[in-house]
Amino acid sequence: MSSMAQNIQASKNDMFGQESVADVPAAAAPKRVSITNSPAAETEKVIQSDTDGAPRQRVANEAVRSARASTPSEFQKFVADSTGTTLPIFGAEFFTNAPSTFSPVANAPVVADYALGPGDELMIRGWGSIDIDYRATIDRNGLISIPTVGSVALAGVRAGDAEGVIRNAVARLYKGVTVNVNFGRLRSITVYVVGQASRPGTYNVSSLSTLVTALFASGGPNANGSMRHVQIKRGGKVAVELDLYSFIGKGDKSADMKLQDGDTIFIPTAVGHVALVGKVNTPAIYELKSNTDTIESLLDYAGGTPVVADARRAFLERIDATRSQPRSVEQFALNGEGLKRTLKDGDVLNVTSITPDFSNAVVLRGNVDQAVRAPFKPGMRVSDLIPNRQYLLTRNSIKRQNGVVNAGDERETNETAGNIASRIGGLVDEVNWDYAVVERINRADLSVSLVPFNLGNVFTNPAGPDNVQLQPGDTVTIFSQQDVAVPMDKRRIFVRVEGEVNVPGVYQMTAGENLQSLLAKAGGPTNNAYLFGTAFYREEVRRQQEVNLQKAANRLESQAAAERTSSAANARSTADAQLLEARRQAELVAASQAIARVRQLKPTGRIAFGLDPHDNRFAVLPQLKLENGDRLVVPAQQEFISVFGAVNAESSPLWRANSRVSDYLKISGLTSEADEENIFILRVDGSVISRNSRSWYSGGFGGTEVMPGDSIVVPEKFDKETRWSKFMAGTREWAQIFANFGLGAASIKVLKQ
Repeated sequence: MSSMAQNIQASKNDMFGQESVADVPAAAAPKRVSITNSPAAETEKVIQSDTDGAPRQRVANEAVRSARASTPSEFQKFVADSTGTTLPIFGAEFFTNAPSTFSPVANAPVVADYALGPGDELMIRGWGSIDIDYRATIDRNGLISIPTVGSVALAGVRAGDAEGVIRNAVARLYKGVTVNVNFGRLRSITVYVVGQASRPGTYNVSSLSTLVTALFASGGPNANGSMRHVQIKRGGKVAVELDLYSFIGKGDKSADMKLQDGDTIFIPTAVGHVALVGKVNTPAIYELKSNTDTIESLLDYAGGTPVVADARRAFLERIDATRSQPRSVEQFALNGEGLKRTLKDGDVLNVTSITPDFSNAVVLRGNVDQAVRAPFKPGMRVSDLIPNRQYLLTRNSIKRQNGVVNAGDERETNETAGNIASRIGGLVDEVNWDYAVVERINRADLSVSLVPFNLGNVFTNPAGPDNVQLQPGDTVTIFSQQDVAVPMDKRRIFVRVEGEVNVPGVYQMTAGENLQSLLAKAGGPTNNAYLFGTAFYREEVRRQQEVNLQKAANRLESQAAAERTSSAANARSTADAQLLEARRQAELVAASQAIARVRQLKPTGRIAFGLDPHDNRFAVLPQLKLENGDRLVVPAQQEFISVFGAVNAESSPLWRANSRVSDYLKISGLTSEADEENIFILRVDGSVISRNSRSWYSGGFGGTEVMPGDSIVVPEKFDKETRWSKFMAGTREWAQIFANFGLGAASIKVLKQ
């Protein structure tokens, strides 16, 4: 009995504590066998193992990439000095962009022919007559132990066969069990990276790693290391030699080999380097595999040459240290013979670009539908390049025509944006029919000559001399009337007349016609027309007024700065200096604000006629010749005048016949700060009257007659410190500004804001 008890106890030990069916009391229900272990600790260990070295590895790889990027080789420096361009080493970016960490792979798929060994982890699951959820690691003897099943030998077994081996082991004791095997963490192997590596040393890598993946861990070769002769040394022999160019340039990974524990990766020194610059698809520093490498073989890795490369001219710069002048250059074509030339260490091959010149083209440009480069044909003339006048309708002209109506846009019929009347007549860019030019290059001496011609005659008389015969390389330029101004008599003239005329509108005038001609076309003035208030605007005058106004603002700005400097220099004490500085700052703010308002003023381009306010005959209008864009406004007589400035109440009192300035000043009332000596009048005709103008009648300035629509401006005394008084200091000058720039009463309101 004692011997039998010992055997039963031994049997229990072999079953890892599981009870046998014989031990279960007959009355009790049989227990279902469940084989499991807790993966939590193992998983935690795996995670810890994977992450322990990550920060250190990340820092190391970042240092490798930084060193590679910031430390060029001597040959790179030489090429940079020679060509002015710092070229990368071909293939170096393959390692520059490598992952920041390199640790044994935990989740990579396992290939079927992978040979299992000590340290590999298996996750075994089974269901049926028993339940299995078990994680096992192959021990140093090549075995795994499964409770109630026993030991299973897996060392050397292919990964694809492991499931069958374990299924057979389970089936020896249990029937009707389905088994599934997956792989967890695989064993690590140790390899050595030596030679010209960016970071030589010992590396723990996954047992699935190959030569290429291990090179990532070391950051690849350094600046002097070879990418074309990377070797795996195993058992004292070279197991394989890898040319990384084949992998990087062509994707050929056939020479890549799976690593084994204890392998040595050796990176020798490069045989030599050459530089490919200019028009190659991948300019870089390239490594020579041997002394027989040709231009063709390296251009193959460089992706060849782009279409703009000039195969007729390539320059090879070579170094020969045995000569008194080590550097020399050769020129040859990249034909069959040139591509077979062998390269030497230190060579610089420069592939030039083709000259972007056309041997059989003529160009049309300028005021045309679109600039074109057309093929030249013998006997070709200007009319062949411009078949009809439609070719001279510019895209901007078409765009303006199309912009008149926007499809699907519910636009009001009475357009107000920019005033539709002001845009009439501007749909088409007028062509200069009298002058166009052919620009011709003499290929013999590269001189340029001009051949002018009358563009209109090309269409009216194609057989005439103006239909110039073209030559290859000619450039034909067409001008608009804005590009080269034509005489007044040949310009188009569209003039707008508004207000108190019988037929206001936009009229096309001919050269030499004047205001009287325009009024006649518009049906003459109405009975309500007020001749003295007639306003005439010209775009050219507006542009000139705008320039002059900015000049005046600049001059005022300079004067203000000079006065502030003079005030600071006249300070007699510290207290005076502080007082003057405070005052200077206040003046600076006031002057800056005033000048900023001046810059915001918009000249109108109005021309003052200086008519007699009592003569209402339109025949007295000046015989002014009209220009394109002119605008005539004939107002009705206004029933009021305006009073601005240092008055008790700014107002617009009704106009009364024969009323004088003094009459309206009594109505508005002058303040105690009013500067009576510098009052001025903005006339409705655009002119300005002040005491200095001497255009007032007897009785003093106060006796000046005020006309309907006039504005009386009363400045403040200079010694009162307000923005308005500072701005209006020197009223005579301001009166002149208002007169010269066509500014009206609305501008006074802007300045006072």
